[in-house]
Amino acid sequence: MWLGPEEVLLANALWVTERANPFFLLQRRRGHGKGGGLTGLLVGTLDVVLDSSARVAPYRILHQTQDSQIYWAVACGSSRKEITKHWEWLENNLLQTLSIFDNEDDITTFVKGKIHGIIAEENKNQQPQGEEDPGKFKEAELKMRKQFGMPEVEKLVNYYSCSYWKGRVPRQGWLYLTVNHLCFYSFLLGKEVTLVVQWVDVTQLGKNATLLFPECIKVSTRDSELYFSMFLNINETFKLMEQLANIAMRQLLDNEGFLEDKSLPKPSKPLKNISALKRDLDARAKSDWYRATFRLPKDERLDGHTDCTLWTPFNKMHIPGQMFVSSNYICFASKAEEACHLIIPLREVAVVEKADSSSVLPRPLSISTKSKMTFLFANLKDRDFLVQRISDFLQRTPSKKSDGSGRKWKGSFSETGCEEFPELSSCSPPAVSPTSTLTNQFVSFCAGEVPTASQGLLKLFRRDSEELLGPKGAKEKMKEESWNIHFFEYGRGMCMYRTAKTRELVLKGIPENLRGELWLLFSGAWNEMVTLPGYYAELVEKSMGKYSLATEEIERDLHRSMPEHPAFQNELGIAALRRVLTAYAFRNPTIGYCQAMNIVTSVLLLYCNEEEAFWLLVALCERMLPDYYNSRVVGALVDQGIFEELTRDYLPQLSEKMQELGVISTISLSWFLTLFLSVMPFESAVVIVDCFFYEGIKLILQVSLAILDANMEKLLNCCDEGEAMTVLGRYLDNVINRQSISPPIPHLHALLTSGDEPPLEIDIFELIRTSYEKFSNLKADDIEQMRFKQRLKVIQSLEDTAKRSVVRAISGDIGFSMEELEELYMVFKAKHLTSCYWGSSRTAAAHRDQNLPYLEQYRIDLEQFRELFDSLTLWSCGLHTPVLAGRMFRLLDENKDSLINFKEFVTGMSGMYHGDLTEKLKLLYKLHLPPALISEEAESALEATSYFTEDISTEEAATQEDRGERNEDSKEKEEKGTSPQDYRYYLRMWAKEKYSKKETIKDLPKMNQEQFIELCKTLYNMFSEDPVEQELYHAIATVASLLLRIGEVGKKFSNRPVKKTDDCKENNSQDDASEEESPISEHSQNSAVEQQPQAEPGDTASGNIQAGKTQLEKQTPGDGDGGEGPGSPIQLLSDDETKDDMSMSSYSMVSAGSLQCEDIADDTVLVGCEASSSAARYGSTIDTDWSISFEQVLASMLTETALVNYFEKKVDIGLKIKEQKKVERQFSSSSDYDLSSSVSG
Repeated sequence: MWLGPEEVLLANALWVTERANPFFLLQRRRGHGKGGGLTGLLVGTLDVVLDSSARVAPYRILHQTQDSQIYWAVACGSSRKEITKHWEWLENNLLQTLSIFDNEDDITTFVKGKIHGIIAEENKNQQPQGEEDPGKFKEAELKMRKQFGMPEVEKLVNYYSCSYWKGRVPRQGWLYLTVNHLCFYSFLLGKEVTLVVQWVDVTQLGKNATLLFPECIKVSTRDSELYFSMFLNINETFKLMEQLANIAMRQLLDNEGFLEDKSLPKPSKPLKNISALKRDLDARAKSDWYRATFRLPKDERLDGHTDCTLWTPFNKMHIPGQMFVSSNYICFASKAEEACHLIIPLREVAVVEKADSSSVLPRPLSISTKSKMTFLFANLKDRDFLVQRISDFLQRTPSKKSDGSGRKWKGSFSETGCEEFPELSSCSPPAVSPTSTLTNQFVSFCAGEVPTASQGLLKLFRRDSEELLGPKGAKEKMKEESWNIHFFEYGRGMCMYRTAKTRELVLKGIPENLRGELWLLFSGAWNEMVTLPGYYAELVEKSMGKYSLATEEIERDLHRSMPEHPAFQNELGIAALRRVLTAYAFRNPTIGYCQAMNIVTSVLLLYCNEEEAFWLLVALCERMLPDYYNSRVVGALVDQGIFEELTRDYLPQLSEKMQELGVISTISLSWFLTLFLSVMPFESAVVIVDCFFYEGIKLILQVSLAILDANMEKLLNCCDEGEAMTVLGRYLDNVINRQSISPPIPHLHALLTSGDEPPLEIDIFELIRTSYEKFSNLKADDIEQMRFKQRLKVIQSLEDTAKRSVVRAISGDIGFSMEELEELYMVFKAKHLTSCYWGSSRTAAAHRDQNLPYLEQYRIDLEQFRELFDSLTLWSCGLHTPVLAGRMFRLLDENKDSLINFKEFVTGMSGMYHGDLTEKLKLLYKLHLPPALISEEAESALEATSYFTEDISTEEAATQEDRGERNEDSKEKEEKGTSPQDYRYYLRMWAKEKYSKKETIKDLPKMNQEQFIELCKTLYNMFSEDPVEQELYHAIATVASLLLRIGEVGKKFSNRPVKKTDDCKENNSQDDASEEESPISEHSQNSAVEQQPQAEPGDTASGNIQAGKTQLEKQTPGDGDGGEGPGSPIQLLSDDETKDDMSMSSYSMVSAGSLQCEDIADDTVLVGCEASSSAARYGSTIDTDWSISFEQVLASMLTETALVNYFEKKVDIGLKIKEQKKVERQFSSSSDYDLSSSVSG
């Protein structure tokens, strides 16, 4: 490539001049290529350690003038061919011009200008790509691709200098982190290390320091542990590695590949050596933190943040912190934890203005909302830019009325019915409510007077309780009053100041009348509900009457949802629960419905109307408890792992005992999935839900630890899991809420675990207070860090479980050992995943569904199968291999969806590797019959298809059978397409597999001439690389000749006139002309045979075989290459020839002819005559009455020892799998860099 001219002071240091003229030098890096000796090794080591560009470009061209000592680098190249091209261009275009100049400075100026012009022209052509990566980074990416053989689509994120510890010896080199791989390269004095690890294979990632290793990063896979150290910035490197591993885990979990964000704003000034991808990942990490901290919708992206102070009127102070701005929100977080958090939705902002600066209040910014609240920020560094940015976002914000269509927060929980909605919409006080908005679209949903559309079930089913008038009622009123005072001081609604005081009130318990309102606020669900008005009503309307597997499960669980509560003992509550769960399953089919969602949703419906309950469920499933409610409850398993880790840290005495009893895995799932609602009395568990919506998962973990701590002595004395579960069950049953004003609801679990001793009651508020006292130093950021670590472990564990399940399920029917099957599974899965991130189309990835059985989750398409077949097959056929792979794919793809699963894949492989002679030949035979052999392949060599007919006797049964199968497939596909029958489809498929009739050789249809020619072509190509190649050619020639004669003899025994009549009946489209050509065809066939000996007199068998092979190799077979054309071997054979069938010439003719089935030209020497008429050219192509059976093929093959030995030969697939893994992971013993070859020199 051309370089912008750079000054070079020492032209000959570490470089060797190979060509020179008065103005230019062509140089090679010392040690590159052959030889080099010790100097070459030192230079190579220096290049790697210093990350010299000479690693990528070991050739360069320098410009020089005779009297000057300064040289200018004008071009570099990675290969001699590339640099020679540049050198020749300079000689042809510049030398003559430069010789005219008198002044050396003018020469240099002219050369530099010319080179700059060439570069500008090249860049002009490449401009639309919009690349913004710095030059040094592009160079590193080029090195990475060259070193590890990565394709263009594999993007480098960043690279770091570090040491890899191989044993106790550190190898200094470069670590390259790409989107899908971790790569390392080192070259030190001839010792080369090349490592490539896919992120999806990483099982553990840790940063630790030991005596042996200084502060280092440990990367664990299933096979090895890798240690890297001596980083300049180990924290930055580790954080990036975590992000990339997390993306890979997401890909395994829910098939979400990495998509680069093209909308990132360009940096104001160029960033040195930072790629656009690295900036993208950094921005994602900040946005993730921003959304999690302020509970914002998952599509909200942080635009920027700046230091500032916020005036807090409740304590008359300026609190230092940071302002965060995104397209829909302005947020503030104080530096002192819990001092103050603030969220201002831009939809609520009325005025943004710059206030006057003063020494007390420098650069202030005032933001006023529609609800008459004003927020004063100061000490803003770039106030003008910030105001402009906020103004831009405000212009894009759709103008709406203030939240809640103008209903007061307090009014939202008044006991109103649907008929009151029109009246409520007319008033517009300043304060707003999150539990109110029912849009005009939703009124249609309320047309049936559904009370749950406007209020929670608790109000509809409130039983008169004496508690309302007693001390508990007074306590409830005091709580409400405390919150009202708080609202007065700190604001109400989304823009409320959230401080330590807010948390204190939450921990004391939220009053029942405010519960729904505050849940919506603290969870962030209110934001989504307001921005998508009517969304829930539309979902309900769309999902009405729709039937699916999810709806069936929902129906089954409806009556199990809090059956002890009166609200769910009648159809009103059940119908509301059904609508919310069905609407969510319709919104998010990936999750659909999971057990435990019904319990949580039923509690939400008690305090909120349907729309609010729906959005709270969205917040829970998609943000607050990520991945909890998918088919494999991954999120709950991740948090269970965190719980185990925290138990080890905080309760080390108990941890070992709990592991021994195996209790944690049992208890934590039920505690976490239902937020204690299924294991505690309702009145107590709902207090935990209050705190959870404010604090998040941290509160659940704290309370869980407090429960174990309270029962430590009893648990240490337990002998088995059952006893431990009973201890914990009794404890939880007796956690009571003495402040509840609702009548107690009988807790079914308590009835089952009650013992003889009177229970010791535990107050829920006391339990929560204890959890904060003992375990309050848990931080949300630490929990997220632990979640990443556990997610790696859990997802890889699930993948291993899936692998074992699949292998166990199919091991009985397949000849491979369990170990071989596991290795094949990993190769198959790697191919699927590679297609996800490298493939041009994401078809296979798009078809992956986590809800499918394990066997169906990874599937590959034809292109991926061809690649695997090529590397693993026993039957390598050279250029013909892709054709054979295509046929194998069609044969294995039973449901015709153009994808095959692992079982279908190994069935094909097992047939090649572990079948006996008969099984292998049967597989080969079936590969040359429909559906494996498609008509296009067989007909590709024929220029006029109208001159031959199909062999009805052979094809009819197969066609009918194929038609029947397709009808059956279409029915199955129909079932598969409609979600309710999904499981029935798989049950039927498994039953069909289990009770399928064993296929015998008599069940195989007969083979016609076209198919036989294709079989011969495959066999010919298959033997081309074999050590006993000539023997096999001789044997197959004999077999082919014998089978051709068997077909001819069989034809004589068939009743030709009847057959022709049948043919005419079957093929009404065939005209009489083609029948009249038959005698001519026979004549031309005989003439061709008669002239054959004259054309090739005295040929030997081996000579003709070789000639046939050579001629075939000159042709280029394609996927659709067929078998027959003018001059096809079948033309050459007639009854006259049988008298000399065992002669050498007959061998040569059959081998050179029957196996030469590619596109044969009209003037091919084998034809032996000038066939000028169309009848002579095409009329003799296919004999429609000729056919052979599999038994005849098998019997003929058994007569030849060479063929029997070939097909009975045992081969270990393990070596091929190892080779494939090297290809898949790009492992190499030596790099592409030629320095490795210099060691020998």
